[in-house]
Amino acid sequence: MDYFSNLAALLKIEREEDRQSYQEIARSSTLSERRADGLAWYPVAIRDTELGRGDYLTVEVERTTHLDSTHQLRSGAPAAFFSNHYATTDRLDGTISFVGGHRLRISLPVDELPEWARNGKLAIDLLFDDNSYAEMFAALKKAEALESRPAEGRLIRVLTGQQQPAFDNLHRPVYFPTLNATQIAAVNKILSADDLAIVHGPPGTGKTTTLVQAILALLRRDNKQILVTAPSNAAVDLLSEKLSDLGLNVLRIGNPARVSEPQQALTLDSRMAEHPSAKEIKKLKRRAAEFRDMAHKYKRRFGPAEREQRKALFDEARNLMKDVDRIEGSILEDILTHAQVITATLVGANHPHLRDREFETVVIDEAGQALEPASWIPALRARRLILAGDHCQLPPTVKSALAAERGLRLTLLEKNTRIHPEAVILLEQQYRMHELIMGYSSRTFYEDRLKADPSVAGHRLVEEEWPLTFIDTAGCGYEENRNDAGLNNPEEAAFLLRHASSLVAALESRFSPANFPTMAIISPYRLQVQLLQELLPHSPQLQRFAHKISVNTIDSFQGQERDIVYIGMTRSNPDSRIGFLSEIRRMNVAMTRARKKLVVIGDSATLAQTPFYAGFIEYAERHDAYHSAWEFST
Repeated sequence: MDYFSNLAALLKIEREEDRQSYQEIARSSTLSERRADGLAWYPVAIRDTELGRGDYLTVEVERTTHLDSTHQLRSGAPAAFFSNHYATTDRLDGTISFVGGHRLRISLPVDELPEWARNGKLAIDLLFDDNSYAEMFAALKKAEALESRPAEGRLIRVLTGQQQPAFDNLHRPVYFPTLNATQIAAVNKILSADDLAIVHGPPGTGKTTTLVQAILALLRRDNKQILVTAPSNAAVDLLSEKLSDLGLNVLRIGNPARVSEPQQALTLDSRMAEHPSAKEIKKLKRRAAEFRDMAHKYKRRFGPAEREQRKALFDEARNLMKDVDRIEGSILEDILTHAQVITATLVGANHPHLRDREFETVVIDEAGQALEPASWIPALRARRLILAGDHCQLPPTVKSALAAERGLRLTLLEKNTRIHPEAVILLEQQYRMHELIMGYSSRTFYEDRLKADPSVAGHRLVEEEWPLTFIDTAGCGYEENRNDAGLNNPEEAAFLLRHASSLVAALESRFSPANFPTMAIISPYRLQVQLLQELLPHSPQLQRFAHKISVNTIDSFQGQERDIVYIGMTRSNPDSRIGFLSEIRRMNVAMTRARKKLVVIGDSATLAQTPFYAGFIEYAERHDAYHSAWEFST
């Protein structure tokens, strides 16, 4: 099967799995449960209505309770607007156009609200969002169409392994005094690349710093606008912040509700609101609203003359909104043209305002976490593509086991790292971990090429505290429990917290409360995390430093770091079953979160049947870091 047809087939399997899962949850959930899952706002109150483009009404609503609940509502997502007393037909499906704070705007296909909107408690409920899939399918179709074209298809052929990437052999290396040797090599690889360069950034190696310097160097040399993307809003926000701090004109494309507060000023909405022509737009919108309000004053039963007058008022409101569209279009073009860097998520790279724009250089950061079909969305806008990330950490989430097994979990980064090693620069100097914490990860995932910077190579909590500990629970009877909700290990959780309490007690006299080391307690299993969170308040020693302690899954800590990291492996059974612990990239993430002390607690009898864990236990033994849980029994 053709490259892109195969990807499209896998994506279709994934979409159906996602859709069925979503619909099953919707069928089996109450509105209150959907609110708790972040899929609905309920109740909401109408705060404003405004005639939008065409025959659409924009309704602004505000949630009035459960204000601390997180949610997944976002701009561009399809949603239903209804009353909790609604009949089958008494609901409107529309599109969310803005989310900010506790308010959102939804665009509905009517020119005025129906009567039922005044009855009962109103709600906004997310519908299945096919938009991301539609964008990915469109990108694959476009790539397939362009692939054979001599010029437009060259980058596509490079990325699919049909051609080799080209580099400028006459490029004179540039020196960067704030970067180390491999970071400098990475920037120069990017500067010399005609079509593809790959920055492989293991944990703590300064990938973001390197990318920012490369983008700055490209702008100085080429003076051409650059598109910078990543799979997550958090990653996009980080790059936006770093680039803006250098004084660059950065434009953040995306839903303001998904943009972190410090980056709000970089968003398109904020830039348009600050534009000198924004006052004229407000004035025109106010006049349009006045005409619409006058039209609404007519009763439902009126004669031909009143009907004609009502129509004329609506027409006048629409004409004013056309003027608004024209002025907004002019402002938009001005803002887009003057931005040096445009930042967006992968799907956001095909935002309507960007669809006609091509870029000399496109950057995809965290490309190791990006589904390949999503990566093609920004890649097709580029002449030169920069991929940055680490395929030795967590892969992208694929909901369909079948699609994952057939290759959807393979990313564009991982594929091109394999087929184009000449395009890859590995960042080798890390600035996070003690060298003993780093060592096993370096040997297993990075050909033993990582080096700890002198500033961190030997740093410890205190001199007598060894930086690495593996505590073996074999023979202790700490058996895992499985039920419908998942898997946990109560005895291991209790032991972990006792050990952490002892460590905190030993450190308490050495640090002030403000400077006390940070700690992460993590597990691969959500049910074990919930158990640890429930037990933590019953540990007085740990509670005194609760503000310094985070408890969560491994996946939630990717990209983060703490002074101390505890990992509870959870699995302990006579059959040596380890489930998704066999995804060793997840453990690479977990083990590389620690700066000064890493404590791993697990059952060697269960774990050591897998070569990766057997190797880690042997590594711990060789470095005097192995202990039995029996040593800590009271």
